[in-house]
Amino acid sequence: MQTRSRARLQLVLAAALFSTGGAAIKACHLTGWQVGGLRSAIAVVAFLLLVPEARRRPSGRELLVALAYAGCLVSFVLANKLTTAADAIFLQSAAPLYLLFLSPLLLGERSTRRDLAFLGVLALGIACIFVDQLTGAAAPAAQSTAPDPWLGRWVGLGSGLLWAFTMLGLRWLASKGASGSGASAVVFGNGFAALACAPFALPMAVPPLADVLVLVYLGVFQIAIAYRFVTRALREVPVFEAAVLLLVEPVFNPLWSWIVHGEEPTRWALAGGAVILGATLVKTWIEAREARRDRLPAGSEPEQC
Repeated sequence: MQTRSRARLQLVLAAALFSTGGAAIKACHLTGWQVGGLRSAIAVVAFLLLVPEARRRPSGRELLVALAYAGCLVSFVLANKLTTAADAIFLQSAAPLYLLFLSPLLLGERSTRRDLAFLGVLALGIACIFVDQLTGAAAPAAQSTAPDPWLGRWVGLGSGLLWAFTMLGLRWLASKGASGSGASAVVFGNGFAALACAPFALPMAVPPLADVLVLVYLGVFQIAIAYRFVTRALREVPVFEAAVLLLVEPVFNPLWSWIVHGEEPTRWALAGGAVILGATLVKTWIEAREARRDRLPAGSEPEQC
């Protein structure tokens, strides 16, 4: 029980660290390309020091997954620089929408009627986030932390798509019996992200100390240590419970940006985020319940407490 409780705490801590990404990215005065590149470069060093399984030669499959993850890392930083943290994290959280399209094509996994209904609900949530600009209503463009929300939201959509490809890739690696926990894909993904950002980040003057500290925090704590918490905790905590605990990230991400920067997401963005998170939670709960029922011996019933 103590081990399981410690694992749950690690997941909550990981989600809390993940959730600070939006506020921390906005606190750094460098460009999005500079933040993305330096954050990932620092994360590579931290990964190699903290995650032993990352210190090995990756396979070709892992390098493909690393490319998708690199795109996700860079686009998430750019989206946070262009629009509100709420928009960026909620749009990335819509990755299951793309998985419903991509899984049958790339993994041969069929979609059910329930999946299609879930797809419609997620599409509604995404539409809510774009409502203010589609209708010409007031948008957060006047906020200094969201200079171009329209472009940022489209970049956020791309980030969610690339995150879906990353998850598909990790599942593909597992189905092929690839060894390791995906740590090589993660560390090389950060390396690719740093290289991809470099041409757009130059020229760059020596950043002030405050920005350096923010970058170190992002690379070491918000990525590397948080990832280490997750990999350790998943050895003890069931996937569904872990997914629920990790929902701390999209819930608290906009909160930190509001506290630190006074950034206020639109009501439509909050409504869309609630729809996306609620639908994901309900679907995950239903699937976990059915998986548990399928594992029970024939004729048996779960014990009532």
